[in-house]
Amino acid sequence: MAATTASEPNHLLRLPRSRAALLFGLLVGAGVLLLAMMSSIALGAADIAPGDVWASLFHFDPASTDHLVIRTLRIPRATVAALVGASLAVAGAIMQALTRNPLSDPGILGINTGAALGVVAGIYYLNIGSLSMYALFAFAGATVTAVAVYMLGSLGYGGPTPLKLTIAGAALTALLSSFTTGILILNQRTLEEVRFWLAGSVAGRDLALLLQVTPYLLGGLLLALALGRQLTTIALGEDVARGLGQHTGWVKGLAALAVVLLAGGSVAIAGPIAFVGLVIPHMARFVVGVDYRWILPYAMLLGAVFLVLSDVAARVLVRPMELPLGVMTALIGGPFFIYLVRWRVRK
Repeated sequence: MAATTASEPNHLLRLPRSRAALLFGLLVGAGVLLLAMMSSIALGAADIAPGDVWASLFHFDPASTDHLVIRTLRIPRATVAALVGASLAVAGAIMQALTRNPLSDPGILGINTGAALGVVAGIYYLNIGSLSMYALFAFAGATVTAVAVYMLGSLGYGGPTPLKLTIAGAALTALLSSFTTGILILNQRTLEEVRFWLAGSVAGRDLALLLQVTPYLLGGLLLALALGRQLTTIALGEDVARGLGQHTGWVKGLAALAVVLLAGGSVAIAGPIAFVGLVIPHMARFVVGVDYRWILPYAMLLGAVFLVLSDVAARVLVRPMELPLGVMTALIGGPFFIYLVRWRVRK
């Protein structure tokens, strides 16, 4: 589909690619993701030779310290980074389609902040401690925030315009962040439990934690992919979608459910990581155009590669220490966000 949507900068639009070229691009992206994950496994506070990485995968030796580090720490960490990156990128693409706003993502519209507040409040008031409970409270916080942003953005003349949704999201982000900070100031124990998590991190996540949250993320990704055609239509405008016979209410509801599953699950396991959902959908559209049947799978791969490589950089730049993953994504995504705002102002 070559139609232009209000959420696309003109210079980011491209002519439609052939199906064969797009499929080949997905294969290339999968190969790049595999290489990125191998780099994540091999590099860190102590580098591990590629031969040892290969041996740990196919000839595991429980007596080898390197093999144990790879199996119990680095493989789960790389997998979590890839899955969270894919989830946040797809969530951002969905939100940009629904709002027709290129500045939308789960962080900017407050959904990540709401999920984080849900987890912090659960720890403070109910002493929750398991990741499965983190996920439930993150989903609750994400859902309430998404509904609140949409309601606030719908007030006044014109309904939920992109500008009003962005302003509502920014206002709620500031409000919910202040609540989170207040709880952490009041309770030192809660602060100690979530301090590094709040900065965004995939360190220390094992396979057991990954398996608890994977059903939510995979469910959200599958639901999003199933809505690709409908999102392409609704991104052209709600009137156009209705004219083509689309039940926009159902599409919006299912798409919002996918965003909550993806953003809530990602925050539960990795904390609030910003800018992935903002930057990656634009990169996907630059490659494939405006068809969400292709934007979503490309966003999945690009988001996974982006977050895995960001995690590698966070470990390597200041080793033997490491930066929080959320800091790395902010360093990359912040300038891109400023660029998008400047483009919107010039437009």
